[in-house]
Amino acid sequence: MSESKIAAHNADIPSACGKHQDESKGLFADFFASRIEFKAAWLILVVLFAFILIYPVATVLVQSFLRDGVITLANWVETLSRPHFRQMLANSFIVSGLSGLISALIAFFAAYGLTFTNVDRRTKKAVQILLLLPLFLPSITYGFAVIYSFGRMGLVTQLLGAQLPVSIYGFWGLLITDVVYTVPPAFLVLYNAFLYVDRRFVIVSCVLGDNPLRTFWVTACRPTVGAFVAAFVLSFFLAFTDFGIPVSVAGQYNVIATELYTTMMGAVPDFGNGAVIAIAMLVPSVAAVWLLKNAERLNFRYSQISTAPAMTNRLRDAGFYLYFLVLAFLLFSILAVVFIVPFVEYWPYKPYFTLQHIKEVLSDDGIGDLYLRSIGVAAASAVVGTACAFAAGMIRSRSDMPGWCRTTMDAVAMLTSTLPGMVLGVGYLFAFSGTSLQNTLLILILANLVHFLATPYLMASTALSKMNAGWETTGLLMGDSWFKSVCRIIVPNSRTTLIQMFETYFINSMVTISAIVFLTGSRTMVLTTRIKELQYFERFDAIFALSMLIFLTNIVAKLLFDALARGQAGRPRSEEKPV
Repeated sequence: MSESKIAAHNADIPSACGKHQDESKGLFADFFASRIEFKAAWLILVVLFAFILIYPVATVLVQSFLRDGVITLANWVETLSRPHFRQMLANSFIVSGLSGLISALIAFFAAYGLTFTNVDRRTKKAVQILLLLPLFLPSITYGFAVIYSFGRMGLVTQLLGAQLPVSIYGFWGLLITDVVYTVPPAFLVLYNAFLYVDRRFVIVSCVLGDNPLRTFWVTACRPTVGAFVAAFVLSFFLAFTDFGIPVSVAGQYNVIATELYTTMMGAVPDFGNGAVIAIAMLVPSVAAVWLLKNAERLNFRYSQISTAPAMTNRLRDAGFYLYFLVLAFLLFSILAVVFIVPFVEYWPYKPYFTLQHIKEVLSDDGIGDLYLRSIGVAAASAVVGTACAFAAGMIRSRSDMPGWCRTTMDAVAMLTSTLPGMVLGVGYLFAFSGTSLQNTLLILILANLVHFLATPYLMASTALSKMNAGWETTGLLMGDSWFKSVCRIIVPNSRTTLIQMFETYFINSMVTISAIVFLTGSRTMVLTTRIKELQYFERFDAIFALSMLIFLTNIVAKLLFDALARGQAGRPRSEEKPV
């Protein structure tokens, strides 16, 4: 070892007596030495998320140990000892586990067929679009759609002339609907993984004399096993924590989401036991996210990705054409009722075209305000959420803050991804009842900000980390302030990402119900909670009409945002850098 290396090594070793003191000084010295803009942004974000994230969750935990103002384990003992609770929890694990596995399998073969076969391009594009369409509808709509498709007088039942051998209410209806709900996100995970699988290994496997089954395992299954696990866990998490689907189709098959809502919002609310149920919902969610974090390690890494075409196999391609046809029929038949029932006089007994239901919905005195309120909440959530996520991404990827400050942003994002929407809603109910935030639009915006933070934050931090690290320095050398450099250089080069972040927030805020079902009142109701209210009156024509309105709004927003993103991506980068 050279003398310079030895000296450098020794310089890094603090004396035994002053080790902790020096570390402490360094810890805070690095913080105070950072740019004032980053320190201010970090402090603002930490205080904000302590107020709108940590405090509500802590309130739920404290409430679970309170009874009549006294700290006790009575709520936990009472809840956990009830056979009904244990059965309900088992039901949740069973239906969520099965739906997660089925969704992951459906998504796996769909992703494989789109990347490893010679199915024509237009068919592949149509399948991609169809698989993503459920993302633009609130989950509560899926349950009603499944009933109107596979019920005794449903659309598919009428077309096939036969009923399903099982009841659509309860377990089987919940399972089918959960699969429809979770297939799109599972598909996105697996499709992205397959794009990075080298197809040349298929040729290598065939040359080595492997049989088709082994080739399939070695070249498709084994490289994506981590993504498959991630898709399963994600689907499980979404099904386990969703409220909209079980409230619409579960019937007497009780799961944890409906139990939490009934306990909190029933004729006789029980906040103590409700808090226990909320914490019980949180535990498997945390485990699911931990598995998601570690599943990526199972995937293969390639030094380069081949764009070689798939090998010719007519039998395989014909099989996938049939697979996509069946998948399209099932998904389309479920989604189609959303656009058919509002235009039918009385389904299925009077299947005559009418605009009466649409006119009734549109003529409702409050529908205009309701729609504008929903748009406003979604847009405001997108603006505030995008700003916070981008600022957190800046701290994470482009700041001189010490490592523990940057890790704080990761921890916040991870916590939001583990937090079920219903638990967040219950936390806000406990924390802000009786305050000026209660029954306001602001509390809905804050809930959406927290609930959907994780994905935009990852988008921002990833995009910012890939930018030239010296751009801000270049701007400073040219006489610009740091803030001006960021506005002139970083933000313009992040416009595509910012648009995508805004789009994610907007669409998710338009379809959410789990996080806000406890927080809306008559003056703050949005379209999704109005759908929940219409369920009590069995106004399914109005339910589908409002669902169609949400769907069309999200489609228009998606097309608009994607067009803006493409426009920004097509701009010459030289226009966005300092001259």
